[in-house]
Formats: sequence, structure tokens, C-alpha cells
Amino acid sequence: MRAGNWIVAVCVAAAVLTTAVATEHPAARLAPLGYALVAASGLALAAGRRAPVVTLVVTGLCVLGYHLLGFTVPALAFLCAAYAGFRAGRRLPTVAAAVTMLIALPLAIMASPAGKVAGEAIADARGVLPIAWLVAACAAGEALRQAERRADEAERTREETARLRATEERLHIARELHDSLTHQISIVKVQAEVAVHLARKRGEQVPESLLAIRTAARAATAELRATLETLRGAGDAPSHGLDHLPELLAGAEGIGLRTELTIEGERHDVPDAVARTAYRIVQESLTNTARHGSASTASVRIDYRPDALAIRVDDDGDARPGAKPVPGVGLQGMRERVTALGGRLLAEPRTEGGFTVQAELPLERIA
Repeated sequence: MRAGNWIVAVCVAAAVLTTAVATEHPAARLAPLGYALVAASGLALAAGRRAPVVTLVVTGLCVLGYHLLGFTVPALAFLCAAYAGFRAGRRLPTVAAAVTMLIALPLAIMASPAGKVAGEAIADARGVLPIAWLVAACAAGEALRQAERRADEAERTREETARLRATEERLHIARELHDSLTHQISIVKVQAEVAVHLARKRGEQVPESLLAIRTAARAATAELRATLETLRGAGDAPSHGLDHLPELLAGAEGIGLRTELTIEGERHDVPDAVARTAYRIVQESLTNTARHGSASTASVRIDYRPDALAIRVDDDGDARPGAKPVPGVGLQGMRERVTALGGRLLAEPRTEGGFTVQAELPLERIA
């Protein structure tokens, strides 16, 4: 935009300067000053967008100055400045400057070396700065300003409509989750609570698997409730991060999967988005291990690096080298989360057997 302003300013300066050179001037010794004022009137338009009122004043003084020296050159720069003033919404200062110019221009012509009388000066002023052209320039600036304002309002309306549709969609998803998934998880949670209560009441030993089901149901209920609040706009996103990994691994232990957590590197704070993604990667990896891998052990390694956070989850399941993992929703979700942060993900069988999930999440892009 600045380059465009300078192009317009240079073109106007060249046009009025060419006209000045092609005409005769009664005060030859002051010609250099007159040419300088003519050129300055055009070049001042380069600041028309940033300072429209100042540009009006500068171009007006230049026009009056070179006419006072006897340069009969059209006030093209002032017309452009008036257009820019109305386009910027500075209507009152622009009108005041235009009226002042229409009054002062004949006086400058009368005081010039040509020494013209009032009638001739007024006629010359109308030729230099036609009122019709001045009104047209102001009207064009106002029309363009109104068109830009309507375009901005239309854009805001489209954005508000899109936000409203997105909100409605989130509420619809929240209702569906509440009516279906929440109900089913609540049944599992209630049944597990009842079973544990009855077993203890009878003096029986509660199976570890039943306790694991109860713990998982409680955690799922709390997390789903937080997710529903987020979808409804009534709360923040679930805050599970790296600090919650011990609890996550303890839950895996409860269903018979031995786990080991290793922290490498100097531990430091990482962005919330990275912490949440790391938690979800470990969570989904352990879920897949328990569900599909027929594994008995799983190791989780978190490596804190200066510019990245590396996550690795290995298990000793029955996956064999060369076998392609079945692309499920879990793997796809992990890949989408990692890609959104500009990271890399590897999920494949290990050479020594079992499955590995490795992810590297950069810190610089989201710090």
C-alpha cells in the first residue's frame, strides 16, 4: 500500500511539474522555488493515507505558494488530497480546507506578479480549482469509504454467522454426547459401584478388574463432563497434561498392564497444547496396547529437550515387523494432534516385537 501511495504521488508531481515547465512565469528569478512547490504538492500525497488532514494542509499551502509566485498550474494535488480526506472519513476538516482554498486562491492570484484584478483572479481560480471537480473528488472519496464500510460490515456478518453455526454445532454435539455416551458410562459407573459395595458388604474380596472398571468409569465421567462443558462454552478444555501421567499409568496397572515411566532431560515448563497432546498420545497408546496388543508390559519415556518434547511408548505385544498397523480412529487422532503442532509421529511394530509410538513435538512454534 505504501508503494502504491508513492506511485500516485510521483505521477501527480510529474503531471503538475510538466504543466509548470510548459507555461511562462512572470518572476523568473523565483522559478526554482515555484517548481519546488509544484513538485512538493504532488509528493505530499504519499502521506495521504496516514495523515489526510496534514496532507490537505501541505498541498493547500503549496498550491497557494506557487500561485503567489505566478505559476498558473491546476491544483490537481489538492483535489487528490480532498478525495483522500473524505475517504479517510475526515469530512469536516476536508470541507473546511476546501472552503479556505476557494477563498484564498483568488487572493494569492491577485497578489502574484501578474497583478490581476479581482474578477480575473476569481476566473483564474475557477480554472485552477474547478468547484465541480472539487465536489466530485469529495463525493468519490465518500462513496468509496461507504463501499469499504459496507464491505467490512458484510465480512463481519459472515464471520458472526460462521461463529453462530459453529456454536450451534458444538451444542448439538454436546447434546448427542450427553444423551448417548454419558448415559452409557454412567450405567457402567453405577453398576461397578454397586458391585464393589455388595462385594465388600458380603466380606468378599473385590476383584482388581472390577476396581479398575470403577476407577476408569469415574475418570471417564469426569473427563466427559469437562468436555461437555467445553463444547457448551461453560468451561476450559480438560487440563490433563504431563503431571497426570502417573495417574494414567496407575489406571493401566489396574487392568493388568505393567508400566514404567522414564523422564529424561532437564524437566521444564512446556506449552499447555504440547502437554495435553503428550498426555493424549500416551493415553491412546496404552489404550491400544491393552485393547489390541496382547501385551503384558509397556514403557513410557518422556524426553525433555531444549527445543522439543519427545514421547515414546513401547509394548511387548504380539505385533511383528512388517505388519502394517490397522489405521483406526486412535492413530488418526494422534497423527492429527501431532501434525497440528508441527511435530512428527511414528507408529509401527518394533524389530524385537511389540509396538512403538514415537512423537516429537516442537516447542518454538507454540512458545
